[in-house]
Amino acid sequence: MNKYELVYIIDPAVEEEARKALVARFNTLITDNGGTVDKVEEWGKRRLAYAINYKTEGYYVLVNFSSEATLPLELERNLKINDRVIRYQVIHVLERKVGIKPRAPRPQPVAPEAPAAEPVAPAAEAEAAVQPDAE
Repeated sequence: MNKYELVYIIDPAVEEEARKALVARFNTLITDNGGTVDKVEEWGKRRLAYAINYKTEGYYVLVNFSSEATLPLELERNLKINDRVIRYQVIHVLERKVGIKPRAPRPQPVAPEAPAAEPVAPAAEAEAAVQPDAE
């Protein structure tokens, strides 16, 4: 089964009961044709980006569903002939498979070894070496 997203805009002049019936109608259309409705989000009344049929607002609905490839064509046909739907769009959602392999750790650059330091004489020996014997 393929995953799809359907976004459609309902005419804002439609009353609330008729709008709920319209949303339920499209959801039952999906389930009756062998699909499953995963999630329905009603975004509510929003301003349109541009006027459609002299309307500047619309009621947005997002439906995520899974179905066979023939169902979106039937769904688009029903959305097209419904006068209450201003615009619609059905999108096939591609599932990304994570095929990223972790990188091998980078080898750390090896610092050149410093030459071995000569042992330092204790302080008493150092003073004796600096001052000559006074006899």
